[in-house]
Amino acid sequence: MTAYLALLRKEADSDFGVDFPDFPGCVTAGTTLEDARRMATEALALHIEGMLEDGEAVPAPSGLDAIMADPHHQDAVAVLIDAPIRPVSVRVNVSLPKDLLAAIDRVSANRSRFLAEAAREKLLQD
Repeated sequence: MTAYLALLRKEADSDFGVDFPDFPGCVTAGTTLEDARRMATEALALHIEGMLEDGEAVPAPSGLDAIMADPHHQDAVAVLIDAPIRPVSVRVNVSLPKDLLAAIDRVSANRSRFLAEAAREKLLQD
């Protein structure tokens, strides 16, 4: 899972505001710190989901030093928010020997997941 820095700010007469320097326009707020963190997780997930649906690239997380070097962020508290980034799946047509397909079906209820996991395992070995 990837984590992004969120910046929390609080003024005396307001809720806790949250924004993400890596995602301009992704903002939320909460009445308590815990509420703000929960809302931040939800806002970030929805923002990234929208980017993926629109075919936009999701940026790599910026470092804490780079974000806090900006004078506009000096009054904020930085917290990490986990972002479940799901890769976009692409449908492919493959040909497999019948006996191999039957063997896969005996051990897995999901061919796509089985083949993806096997491919990842093989790629890590090489």
